[in-house]
Amino acid sequence: MTVHINAGFDSGNIRLVGIEGDRVDLEIVADHLSDFFQWFHFRIAGAKGRTLTFRILNAGGAAYAFGWPGYRARWSTDRQAWRTTDTRYADGVLEFTRNIDSDVIWFAYFAPYSMERHHDLIARIAAQPGVTHRELGTTLDGQPIDYLSLGDGPKQVWFYARQHPGETMAEWFMEGLLEKLTDAGDATAQALREKATFHLVPNMNPDGSRRGHLRTNAAGVNLNREWHSPTLERSPEVLCVRNRMDETGVAFAMDVHGDEAIPANFLAGYEGIPSWSDAHGEKFYEYCRRLAAQTPEFQIELGYPKSAPGTANLTMSTNQLAERFGAVAMTLEMPFKDHDANADPEFAWSPARCKVLAHASLETLAGMIDEI
Repeated sequence: MTVHINAGFDSGNIRLVGIEGDRVDLEIVADHLSDFFQWFHFRIAGAKGRTLTFRILNAGGAAYAFGWPGYRARWSTDRQAWRTTDTRYADGVLEFTRNIDSDVIWFAYFAPYSMERHHDLIARIAAQPGVTHRELGTTLDGQPIDYLSLGDGPKQVWFYARQHPGETMAEWFMEGLLEKLTDAGDATAQALREKATFHLVPNMNPDGSRRGHLRTNAAGVNLNREWHSPTLERSPEVLCVRNRMDETGVAFAMDVHGDEAIPANFLAGYEGIPSWSDAHGEKFYEYCRRLAAQTPEFQIELGYPKSAPGTANLTMSTNQLAERFGAVAMTLEMPFKDHDANADPEFAWSPARCKVLAHASLETLAGMIDEI
């Protein structure tokens, strides 16, 4: 049988360079109008009973090539369970070998979260009691920008995810968050909905998600560098969300992402903003400490360097919201690798664990909502 390589589907990304015997040479396609690339997602048909070696030849030119060492590619035959496979990186080439025992098999950088699953999530959650759905606007490709709100309390809490579309763990986190918040039997969710109003954007970048981008929207724009002055022409996704934030105010905000290199879950704050004070920043640090105490799926030792005083980049959402609203704002980073402090050799960091962390994040928030 002929081996077929295909990425012509929602969030697919790969280019076939050539097949020689049991070796398949590939390239990742860069984001449209951008040099960013690292996300891959493709399927193989016609290879049952063969052992194939896949080589991504341009991996060394990826946006975060320093993240490849220690990384393990994901594979699935049912698109439900995504396991890891042994992966090597040397001389700019990412290589993995798999004995294929099914008619069709999928490979991806991380467990995908399709736009079809996104719409299923919106349909399911919007139908829950007390939930309001709004379409805040449309993307450059004409897709809806979905926003959900729930709760009756005075504290304005925002969670938004997937500004960088290839960071699919962000929407798995949001799915877990929404499931807990709408669980009628969950005491934590009930208490939070009484004390806070939640504003949730599960996917900030539908166009990049569907196109199979790593980091940008349909115009090749990194949305997390647009928060100071978004425009309809470049970044309508940010503009409509920030406009809604201006209407509601923001007391607490979490921007949910994935990190290519660091094998851990961690939070980044807003040190360096013009209005920084140690008292306000301590609320962020206390949230970090309590989350680490809440779950082994989070830690505070590894993370990004802190910005020096007065050097915060206000085009990034966490800094912008902390400065604009006085919010306790933060960026959650989850790994493409694994949370090594609590590692799983079969699945590494996974959709199920994203949901566990989302639940713990809400439990932690519930414990300090009165202090925010």
